[in-house]
Amino acid sequence: MTILGARSGSQILRTFLPDQTVDLRGDIYRVAEWSASNPIEVDTDLVRTHLRREIGAWIAKGTDSSMGDDLLRGASVEVVELDERRGVTVERFPQVWLCRVCKRIGKSLDQRCRCGQRKWGQLHFVGIHDCGAITEPWIRRCPAHDDVKVVIPKSAKAGDISFVCPECGTKTMQGLGFNKKCVCGDGSVRWNVHKARTVYTPRGMVLINPPRPEHREGLKLAGGARKALVWVVEGLVAAQPADVTAKQTKQEFLAKLIADGMDPTFAETMADMAEQGGQLAKPGDHPIDRLPAERRAEAEREAVDIAMALAESRTPTTALCGATQGDALDTRYRDAYPAALTRAGIAGLDLVDRFPVLNAMYGYTRGDDDPAKCRLVPFRRKRGGYRLYGNLAETEAFLVRLDPVRVARWLSGRGHQLPEWTAGDADPIAARVAILRSATVPSKRDDSSVESVGSDVLRLVHTYAHRFIRQAAVFSGIERDALSEYLMPGHLGFFVYAAARGDFVLGGMQAVFESNLDDLLNAFVEAEHRCPLDPGCSRGSGACSACVHLGEPSCRFFNRFLDRGVLFGAGGYLRTPVTA
Repeated sequence: MTILGARSGSQILRTFLPDQTVDLRGDIYRVAEWSASNPIEVDTDLVRTHLRREIGAWIAKGTDSSMGDDLLRGASVEVVELDERRGVTVERFPQVWLCRVCKRIGKSLDQRCRCGQRKWGQLHFVGIHDCGAITEPWIRRCPAHDDVKVVIPKSAKAGDISFVCPECGTKTMQGLGFNKKCVCGDGSVRWNVHKARTVYTPRGMVLINPPRPEHREGLKLAGGARKALVWVVEGLVAAQPADVTAKQTKQEFLAKLIADGMDPTFAETMADMAEQGGQLAKPGDHPIDRLPAERRAEAEREAVDIAMALAESRTPTTALCGATQGDALDTRYRDAYPAALTRAGIAGLDLVDRFPVLNAMYGYTRGDDDPAKCRLVPFRRKRGGYRLYGNLAETEAFLVRLDPVRVARWLSGRGHQLPEWTAGDADPIAARVAILRSATVPSKRDDSSVESVGSDVLRLVHTYAHRFIRQAAVFSGIERDALSEYLMPGHLGFFVYAAARGDFVLGGMQAVFESNLDDLLNAFVEAEHRCPLDPGCSRGSGACSACVHLGEPSCRFFNRFLDRGVLFGAGGYLRTPVTA
């Protein structure tokens, strides 16, 4: 096997995917496959759920290539990672040979050009269709001399290219072929430079993947999704969901007995006895039980994500202490840290030194970015089902949770009504549940101009995360593009994690957490919040590349639902009083 070059695993994940064209050593290749890729152990039910959410826009438009229905029926899904010893198999494409000296189009790579040279390159244009097909152009040769050369203009438009005979000067073609039908029979091929974004746009997702399956099984035994939601709504006061004192429901208790090996019939009897004895939770015992079914399901999904992310490690700021009680560092933890957190409107900030994050690419599109105009082409297995190409990492992360009472007051100040909550209510549990009940968080492709409780919550959490990343990059010494976000808008929080790319400095986030987190938070509040492009930026969306935007894929929301005004504007979150 010929080795054409070396790339990092994270670079291959986005730029060397099946059917993608790439530049290697000055030539153009098409990726055939990842050679002998290694499977990643994942919870397939979790992956299916995330996938259906991720491709929701294509499902709604009927352009998902039936992937949504297949996932709903339980289609097999596997996630694989690169075998760095075997690499990626590629093939030359397009096989339209162009002499680098005289610009003739040759018939074979093995023959010399008529100019006497044997310096073959490739014509860098390909034909694509929304169905996922890619084709190489056919070039008409001079019938008299069986020869042709390309005349490439200064523009990059395929229609401006012309082909002439180098012997007699006769023009044989203009462009690369107009109205050429795609092999699928539904429309014509479009020509473009092979590296153009519209030729191949990879589609991927990020999800929290527990490093060991026993963590998810442990959560099920502890009370499952309901217990995780109670844990999060109560502010993560307990160390883990299993430590929450809330009673189990009958269904949770029954599932635990059966999982422990008890006969189902006898387990049912035991559950009935426990229910009659008042040892189990009754409907409505906890405020979360009054959430509408759809809102509760979404809240439980995010709560389980948080529980899995913290299953391996978690250090809250409240656990920090100096080497000696009363020393300068201990005083800083006890006084400066809580004051800075309160000032920044943060209810809690945790360090996660083993954050389990999975980046997975599930397909690609060709053409327009609008799901209504382009078809999703998922990666499929040869034996049926779907294959995702991923990269699993355990890295450092911060979990930042905003103050629910302060958020509720901010929402109220923007004219939103929160049922079962009043402006004078200082109960954080009531505020969290009221926001969960009222906030339907938009997806990243929804219309950002529609005003709602959910869109305002997303805009607040998302803008906060972007500004936090910009400040954290400065204090931790980590390149900004090496930090990424994982939003939990329903629970008013987000993870900031160090991605496995860029100039990632191992331990940089931990150093900030343990030494000068208060400086970071004070800078977050006090540092310049105006934009160099004001007043234009403020009059527009309130966010741009000069002030808030982050690079792709650090931001998974396409830099949408951002506005500095939600933080620093009149009535902004950081302008909201801490107390009533």
